[in-house]
Amino acid sequence: MAQARTNPWLVLVVLTSGFFMILLDTTIVNVAIPAMSAGLNTTLDQILWVLNAYILVYAVLLITAGRLGDLYGQRNLFAIGLFIFTVASALCGLSQNATELIAARVLQGIGGAILTPQTLSIITTLFPPERRGAAFGVWGGVAGLATIAGPTVGGAIVTYVSWQWIFFVNVPIGIAALIATFAIIPDIRPGRRHGWDIMGVILATAGLFAVVFGLIEGQRYNWGEIGSYGITIPEVIIAGVAILAVFLVWERFQSEPLLPLSLFRDRNFAVANWVAAAISFGMLSLFLPIVIYLQSVRGFSALTAGLTFAPMSLTSMFVAPFAGRFADKVGGKYILLAGISLFTVGFGLVTFVAGPDSTWINFLVPAIIAGAGMGMTFAPMTTIAMRNISPQMSGAASGILNTTRQLGAAIGSAVVGALLQNQLATTLHNQAVSHASALPAAFRDKFVAAFSSVSSNGFEIGTGQNGAKLPSDLPPAVAHQIAALAHDVFVSAYIDAMKATLVVPIAFLAFTALTTLLIKRRKRPVAAQGEPVQDQVAAAAG
Repeated sequence: MAQARTNPWLVLVVLTSGFFMILLDTTIVNVAIPAMSAGLNTTLDQILWVLNAYILVYAVLLITAGRLGDLYGQRNLFAIGLFIFTVASALCGLSQNATELIAARVLQGIGGAILTPQTLSIITTLFPPERRGAAFGVWGGVAGLATIAGPTVGGAIVTYVSWQWIFFVNVPIGIAALIATFAIIPDIRPGRRHGWDIMGVILATAGLFAVVFGLIEGQRYNWGEIGSYGITIPEVIIAGVAILAVFLVWERFQSEPLLPLSLFRDRNFAVANWVAAAISFGMLSLFLPIVIYLQSVRGFSALTAGLTFAPMSLTSMFVAPFAGRFADKVGGKYILLAGISLFTVGFGLVTFVAGPDSTWINFLVPAIIAGAGMGMTFAPMTTIAMRNISPQMSGAASGILNTTRQLGAAIGSAVVGALLQNQLATTLHNQAVSHASALPAAFRDKFVAAFSSVSSNGFEIGTGQNGAKLPSDLPPAVAHQIAALAHDVFVSAYIDAMKATLVVPIAFLAFTALTTLLIKRRKRPVAAQGEPVQDQVAAAAG
């Protein structure tokens, strides 16, 4: 067992297994959205909270969890996070309504946040600087694979079992990973105790919650007053931004800040964090509308929708290890530039070919291009950010990198949800007016009204939905005609709304590709810096 404990590559297998499960749950839920919406009788704005409750809690707690690892041992925190996440997964599957599911997703987010920063910290501690690039390549490859494999895995589960099993499947995996954690990962501690920045945690949590809440709920409240509380959506968002500004000022004057701003003096670390946030923003923005399109517009099963993008997962899985090794030898700047560019082009093509009659074959080449780009992105990005980070700062640096990545995902999901709903409010009305002329005059006004009021009543986006609730007392003679027209309205309106919405993340990713040119080459630290760490590993194993 001592030999197993001193084998960093075996430890890496365990770390990436737990990490894969956490990241998979970030995207696996996307493909189940129509099924969950129908099964739990929820609307689009409610389902968005199933996504964002997890991402928001996850993002807010990552830096704090990194500090907890420094205090109590990274292996122990990894195990605690696995346990919480596994229990929460079971509760998600047992949920009977949207409220219960959102609460369980919050608990999942807590477990994921505790686990995630420990992975990069342990890798940084176990591997000397000259070998970290290869290790980060594996870690980055797993991150990319988990992110884009979610729709395929989730599609199979939803199609052949039920949406609840996208959560239940985590239970046996979590138990196995928990056992392996104590059997294989050594208990290594940096030997430095950190103070607590409670005010920093409060400010970051409050600010992020206000911003994301405003973005998600804005369309439902018509970007005006929230109920009878006397506060408007723009005021909530502005307050959140102001609180985050206060948080940054507060952190600048703390001796033990939650967010060590000094790390951002390293240009490469700063650029890598920007890229991590931007990529997550783009991916979450792109996947959500496309998944709804494939199932609710094209009528694909969850499995078919997932398999449509399986070539992306397979291509990324093949490319990522090579990108990691190459980045370790020559640096990741231009690999990262090429990767983001290819991913942007791939998803631009996906958006372009999406139409009312598109089949999986239309998406094959765009998916392969996007997958190649994704495989060339995560590994060099992580290598650039973490290669020269000392083990003593690995907890904070890992927490920051994962936090910025998840903040990008949270903002991306919220922004695209708000944009999509805003666009749908317009396109549904316009298409309803256009199609109403085919109906008898007595039914035209009610038909248009059903789509015109949908933004305030909640969008129905489950499989087979028409985007609005039509009157239930329609005469049989016209009911079939109205249902067919309603479907045509929804298909045309959703495609128009989706394409207009996706211009934003595609343009943003194109800009992000250019920012990689700011990355500069840096000298690698000498191997001797890793020797005390290796002695510590041997002592922990012995």
